Amino acid sequence: MKAYREMDREELLALEKELTGQYEEAKQKGLKLDMSRGKPAPAQLDMTMPMMDIFNSSFDMTDEAGVDVRNYGCLEGIIGARRLLGEMLGVDPQHVIVFGTASLNVMYDTVSRSVTHGVMGSTPWCRLDKVKFLCPAPGYDRHFSITEHFGIEMITIPMHEDGPDMDLVEEYVKDPAVKGIWCVPMYTNPLGITYSGEVCRRMANLSPAAEDFRIYWDNAYCVHHLYEDRQDTLPEMLSLCREAGKEDMVLEFASTSKISFAGAGISCIAASLGNLKWVKDSMTYQIISHDKINQLRHVLYFKDLDGIKAHMRKHADILRPKFELVLETLERELGGLGIGTWTKPLGGYFISFNSMDGCAKAIVAKCKEAGVTLTGAGATYPYGKDPHDSNIRIAPSYPNLEELKITAELFVLCVKLVSVEKLLETAKM
Repeated sequence: MKAYREMDREELLALEKELTGQYEEAKQKGLKLDMSRGKPAPAQLDMTMPMMDIFNSSFDMTDEAGVDVRNYGCLEGIIGARRLLGEMLGVDPQHVIVFGTASLNVMYDTVSRSVTHGVMGSTPWCRLDKVKFLCPAPGYDRHFSITEHFGIEMITIPMHEDGPDMDLVEEYVKDPAVKGIWCVPMYTNPLGITYSGEVCRRMANLSPAAEDFRIYWDNAYCVHHLYEDRQDTLPEMLSLCREAGKEDMVLEFASTSKISFAGAGISCIAASLGNLKWVKDSMTYQIISHDKINQLRHVLYFKDLDGIKAHMRKHADILRPKFELVLETLERELGGLGIGTWTKPLGGYFISFNSMDGCAKAIVAKCKEAGVTLTGAGATYPYGKDPHDSNIRIAPSYPNLEELKITAELFVLCVKLVSVEKLLETAKM
């Protein structure tokens, strides 16, 4: 079939009638499928269930350093957990603090303490007239929600194939009101791309006007590869910043939420010793210690980085066919039509789809009307405002293959129908 923009009005009207009929048939199927978030599938969670068998009532609940994990203490986390997550991120365990179940909570707390008490002795943000954050977009909606919650002004930074527009980033950090930048550097949410070495080096060499500027390096997908023989690589950011003489500038976050159990893993922050002292000084008022039993459980189950990698290969075996099914459907049904483009990630949890301008909200709405819930159009931009109304985040992980096939077919149908309607509408103007 030729590209939609090459069709005349009569061809578009005939196609609209055909697609509308197919859509009405799809609505009669009574679908109830949710692809709004990147949730691990039940089969992925089942893989980790042997972790639950590690402990029993007679188990010796002390770690390798002799810490009784049932009791108070060890605010920074047990040494085995610090080492395990440090290996995952490529940093020394002395630069790691282990927290509770999810890194999102750690990022929220980090922003919160910056607002109320300042960063390493700097003026608390709540006492400043203006606080701004740089937000590469399309990006992670929950990052944007945190900054909006605290009343921080968000500045959209366009994303390129190799990462954020660093020319803009370097320009904006000259403003002392700019206090941070959100980054998902590997298999980004939602694009699925990985920052290039050049982008990472320029990031590490930023010269911000604000002494309390921090790079919020959310390395959520650092081990989430889909292919054993094709994997993106990412420089270790703490080392890059140290080499640039700016070790304090980066705060790196990660967790096992999509490695072990969603929302029940262990999380961490990796940073300079100065930053960690700032965090720990605040934590002493907040908590006596996090769940060290869960930390020990993870250490005994995964043991080391090789154990994590072996486990992630099992995740990939489940996720890879799902990604390939969606990508094959997009190519087969939409390739050459000129009504959409999409990313082809080698890891992570998302595929990013760009429709024709002005179509994303209508596509998501039509999918929902037919029983498939997607991430809201605009969610991948600050304030939920996609300037082109074109980006849609596709999360293939949760449905089984049969459900995913139905969902993908419905999605491309909605893309086609909305695109035809848009072209007909535009032709009238």
